Amino acid sequence: MSVSAPRSAMPLRPALARLAIGAVFICAIAACKQEEPATTGPSAAPSASQPVAPPASAVSAEVAALGADQLREKARTAYAQSKIYAPGGDNAMEYYLALRDKQPGDAGVSSALTDLMPMAVIATEQSRDREDFVEAQRLYALIEKADPQHPALARLKSTIASAQDALAKRAEQEKLTAEQEVQRQARLEEEREQQQAAQQQQAAAQLATQQAAEQQAAAQREADQRAAAQREADERAAAQRAQQQAQPTQVAQAPAAAATTAAAAPASTALRPLSTPAPRYPPDALRSGQSGEVQVEFTVNPDGSVANARVVRADPPRVFDREAVAAVRRWRFEPMGEAVTTRRTIGFNPGN
Repeated sequence: MSVSAPRSAMPLRPALARLAIGAVFICAIAACKQEEPATTGPSAAPSASQPVAPPASAVSAEVAALGADQLREKARTAYAQSKIYAPGGDNAMEYYLALRDKQPGDAGVSSALTDLMPMAVIATEQSRDREDFVEAQRLYALIEKADPQHPALARLKSTIASAQDALAKRAEQEKLTAEQEVQRQARLEEEREQQQAAQQQQAAAQLATQQAAEQQAAAQREADQRAAAQREADERAAAQRAQQQAQPTQVAQAPAAAATTAAAAPASTALRPLSTPAPRYPPDALRSGQSGEVQVEFTVNPDGSVANARVVRADPPRVFDREAVAAVRRWRFEPMGEAVTTRRTIGFNPGN
């Protein structure tokens, strides 16, 4: 059982580990420069004595205007390029937020945003500490839109306002000239590019490592389950052969017609599985540690194949249904004389 991404978004993670550090650094700097024009004079930068207001919208109008398929593809691309929360207008968080507005029920998108939130909080604090309040307010707006109840929001709002007040007082005391303010903004832009590029690259590598470990563990559990199912099938086959060898007289006295019938259909309708591969664990459920079970009703055809598989009961509903039905359809049984309909309950436990 393995995870992929997700979570819709989860298939992106393994690609992050393959990025070269130099390429990611260049992409992040180039993207930031395209998004933020260079300061040309005193009117281009907000005055240090005036608080920086939050942006009108966390998601730019250009991003919000994109279709769902475009947003999903751009989110994957930004994710793969380690543009997690920056630059503004071209980062994974904005694309996922816009996609969530269009498809509120997409669990993969919600999961991806949850993974990105801690990095956005750290970036907001760093922007605040270097007195880059325009960027701090932009990142704050992303966090607030992603989760209005996030526990860090109140603290970030308060500390950003306090830092702005402190800068305004210091600017008043030092009588910063317009030229000095322009130089300060240019320095902030350079620091922002360097810090965000390095931080996003490190975060992407950590996510890729975590995803790879989860997939390896899930693959091992799946292999163990397949081996256990095969051992069980071998034991049942051995027991059946032993039973047949213990009754030689009865078999010898059986008429030829009966022997032919037995070859086509066993006297008993008991199902004897030959192959019951374990279902794949849904990525979102594995990552969140969610467990459950699904009862599936299906028909075993005379040739041992499975047909008409359907969910009878699921707890929780619609989480494991698809993987349970997909697994049952791959099961094979010993040939029967007639079709048999039965039910099986499949359990999902991330700890197994």
